[in-house]
Order: sequence, then C-alpha cells, then structure tokens
Amino acid sequence: MSKTYLPVKSITRTIDADGQVLGRIASEIAAILRGKDKPTFAPHRIEGDCVTVVNASGIRYTGRKVDQKTYYRHTGYLGHLKQETLGHLIKTDTTEPLRRAIYGMLPNNRLRPELMKRLTIYPNQPEE
Repeated sequence: MSKTYLPVKSITRTIDADGQVLGRIASEIAAILRGKDKPTFAPHRIEGDCVTVVNASGIRYTGRKVDQKTYYRHTGYLGHLKQETLGHLIKTDTTEPLRRAIYGMLPNNRLRPELMKRLTIYPNQPEE
C-alpha cells in the first residue's frame, strides 16, 4: 500500500487589528494559525498560514478590563506570585496582550511554540 503525501502550502496573511476587539481577533488568528479554515485540517500537523498583525496598538478593550483584568505569573519561589493589570501591560508593550490572548487560545501541546513562531505582531504599520 502506497502512502499519499499531502503537501502543505503556507502563505502569509496580514491582518489589520485597528479598532478590533481583543478576544474576537485573537480567536480568528488562532484558528488561522492552526489551519482550521482549510479543508485539509489535521490537529496533529502544522498546516496553517503565517500571520502578520499590524496596528496592534489600536486594539479595543471592552468593559473595564483595562483596570480590572490581571495577568499572573509565578517565579518559582515561595510567595513570589507576580501580577500586573492589562493597563500596565499596555503601557509597557502594546503587542503583549494580543500575544498572550492568542497563546491561551492555542492547544497546550508541542505544536504551540511552533505555531507562535509563525506569528508576527507590529504595534503600528511597518515601513517597507
């Protein structure tokens, strides 16, 4: 029995995030990275497209998330649970909330780091 090789064709998609809501655009990007919009989708393969996001600093945040949403991380030492709000995260890096939202929407397996390598986020329109 011969095995049929299915070639993976990957293109780079550019998405303008200006005026888009954070969660909605993050779920669309996560689906594109996984390849769920293609008829040849398989959960164990990387066959999604590369994604370039421009104008990430113009993302909209609904409700009172800027003041109330908190991101936590642990250093590994006892009692060292670090936390920062979405507003503080936006001040330091405007692309980080989108990156973390997409990261959380991808499956927690060996493919996640590889899928994140296919994502490029620019805070503004890059000069060519």
